[in-house]
Amino acid sequence: MRPTPSLTLALLQARESAMGFFRPHLNQHGLTEQQWRVIRILWQSDEQTLESRRLSELACILRPSLTGVLVRLEQNGLIRRWKPANDQRRLCVTLTPQGNALFDDMKDEMMSQYRKIQESLGPEKYRTLMNLLEEVKDLPSEH
Repeated sequence: MRPTPSLTLALLQARESAMGFFRPHLNQHGLTEQQWRVIRILWQSDEQTLESRRLSELACILRPSLTGVLVRLEQNGLIRRWKPANDQRRLCVTLTPQGNALFDDMKDEMMSQYRKIQESLGPEKYRTLMNLLEEVKDLPSEH
């Protein structure tokens, strides 16, 4: 009996296909996918400030890896990291004006790539895909 198709492999392959729309634009700006995820998540955040622990969860980047990503973004002047005076165990991250400007420079092209994906799938399939991905994301898992 053949095993059922691998959901996790299909999701990874779909991710690679989707990232093909965005990688050239990230490369033009000298950004990695992880750096862009951090910038976008911070830009979308209500206060544009997040604790590193929460940022790690939202960006799907393991905390040890996130440290390196944040160091490079900070060296490039795109984010600022600091520890609140009242709790030195926490690390907060925010976009700098330069980070906000970079997002503003890139967002139109990135949105254009999203539109290409939507046009290829059609609006109904795209909505269905996003809804299904949200459901999969929210599935309870047993550890």
